[in-house]
Amino acid sequence: MTDLNTLTIARARDALRKGETTATDLTKACLTAVEGAGALGAFVHHTPDLALEQAKSADARLQAGDAPDLCGVPLGIKDLFCTKGVASQAASAILNGFKPEYESTVTQNLFDAGAIMLGKLNMDEFAMGSSNETSTYGNAVNPWRRGDDATALTPGGSSGGSAAAVAADLCLAATGTDTGGSIRQPAAFTGITGIKPTYGRCSRWGIVAFASSLDQAGPMTKDVRDAAIMLRAMCSHDPKDSTSADIPVPDFEAMLTGDIKGKVIGIPREYRMDGMPAEIEKLWADGTDMLKAAGAEIRDISLPHTKYALPAYYVIAPAEASSNLARYDGVRYGHRAKLAQGDGITEMYEKTRAEGFGDEVKRRVMVGTYVLSAGFYDAYYNRARKVRALIKRDFDEVFEAGVDAILTPATPSAAFELGRKSDDPVEMYLNDVFTVTVNLAGLPGISVPAGLDANGLPLGLQLIGRPWEEGDLLNTAYALEQAAGFVAKPTKWW
Repeated sequence: MTDLNTLTIARARDALRKGETTATDLTKACLTAVEGAGALGAFVHHTPDLALEQAKSADARLQAGDAPDLCGVPLGIKDLFCTKGVASQAASAILNGFKPEYESTVTQNLFDAGAIMLGKLNMDEFAMGSSNETSTYGNAVNPWRRGDDATALTPGGSSGGSAAAVAADLCLAATGTDTGGSIRQPAAFTGITGIKPTYGRCSRWGIVAFASSLDQAGPMTKDVRDAAIMLRAMCSHDPKDSTSADIPVPDFEAMLTGDIKGKVIGIPREYRMDGMPAEIEKLWADGTDMLKAAGAEIRDISLPHTKYALPAYYVIAPAEASSNLARYDGVRYGHRAKLAQGDGITEMYEKTRAEGFGDEVKRRVMVGTYVLSAGFYDAYYNRARKVRALIKRDFDEVFEAGVDAILTPATPSAAFELGRKSDDPVEMYLNDVFTVTVNLAGLPGISVPAGLDANGLPLGLQLIGRPWEEGDLLNTAYALEQAAGFVAKPTKWW
């Protein structure tokens, strides 16, 4: 077999089980692709020796007939996941040199299933960003371009390295995390599939925290079937994570029938934003028609508190970040600033954090500390929590009224130029307008590539599902994927 790195997980699984290729050959093909893709800035820590060792073990399992679905499948791991003995920096200078002595639960689950780690992937620092421009490693770059225009485009964020790596066939799939859209937005920008499961479905243990009540891990893959396969392996109940749900994990792949006859799809009127590009509006309308043609009932719905979602999110997330990032102080691990004679512990904290954190992280820490301060806690943080409860109630009422899934755009535009929005934090934050509600309500959401814009860049549609019903959501996404027939790939320039 040729171009092994271009395989989907499902095709690779079948080829491995039939003996048409080996995990070692598959891994070598991906390592070669990674070596030739430095211009994308996707991989930031390379682990070829570990990958080949894991491939050898996977081949032994395959020969013994003990082969789970992911056995022998090479993956990229977002730098937010702690990986034992391998640099895990969350793309921050403050964690320079940090190599954990433990494995995150999600990566342990993947390795137990026989998956192979090619290396760690670029991301926005501490997952704070929508364009992968806040990383201490430098920018990740979208493999897609506007026709013959060589302008570098963002792969989205914060899981930009994961999105770029999967879209460019450097790995078969990758892990991502999603706090306000960080799986779904980059998936839409790069023409791949990304699902954020229900909050509590994947353990957060060993994943560097940004906003603990919003963070959730998920897979970023080449299609919906692969997302179903990988999500099942990632999910588990974990006693080490108090928010992990003790709920059975179904066989998501077995639920992909493509039959959505009689399903009710909600179209929220509040997502029709002023100034929405005509291409996004048309994509949404086309997606609605595709689901209707597949037998679904289309219903207009209202989510009245949607307009408050972004401001509520940008109070709650920085507040939790301010609390979580207090532990990075230069005392026990990571970067420590050089001190002048006479400097004490306070100066060490101040200098270490000033040197170690990037501008966006400092901005959010300061916002978060402000909204948690004595005079403003009720005015900002408590009010945002109340708004969050209202947003969740909006979704609850819609689902109780019989809606099975909600269709929305995934992003307000196609991928934009690197550097274009980095000077305007508010404009950057508006990238999350369609995705943050899902995190605030703890719901599952998936982005599926559904078309190209006039410049030939991918556009995605988002489906939002009922809590704990990822299987049903994936099946609706599968029907949408089949109807859309998206098969475009970026032209190789890197």
